[in-house]
Amino acid sequence: MPDINILATLVAAVSSFFLGGLWYSPVLFGKTWMAETGVKGDEQHPGKVFGTAFVFTLISAFVFACLLGPAPELMQSIKFGLLVGIGFVAASFGINYQFSNKSFHLLLIDAGYHCGQFVIYAVILGLWH
Repeated sequence: MPDINILATLVAAVSSFFLGGLWYSPVLFGKTWMAETGVKGDEQHPGKVFGTAFVFTLISAFVFACLLGPAPELMQSIKFGLLVGIGFVAASFGINYQFSNKSFHLLLIDAGYHCGQFVIYAVILGLWH
């Protein structure tokens, strides 16, 4: 087992759900996201969606914590969160969205969420050693 703060990693994963709840709500980008994807709120089983999403969130928080190490410096963690969010996640979405003919607006919404997710992970893991 890597030498990381498991509780901080769990809190980082949970924080992603708070960000997602706000990010994809009608207050921010929910209406645009639904219009861009064609997804209606009643088409999916919420338990399955949220349960699966949380497993992937735990994986991403854990792997990010492993990459940062046991006592990362806050500003270095934030820089790393931005690099991972923009350089890996957003760029990968960009490639997939280009080939699947998805809109640039959808890319900005989804990639923006994940960039924010990794910065929040970075703040939590950078402050909580």
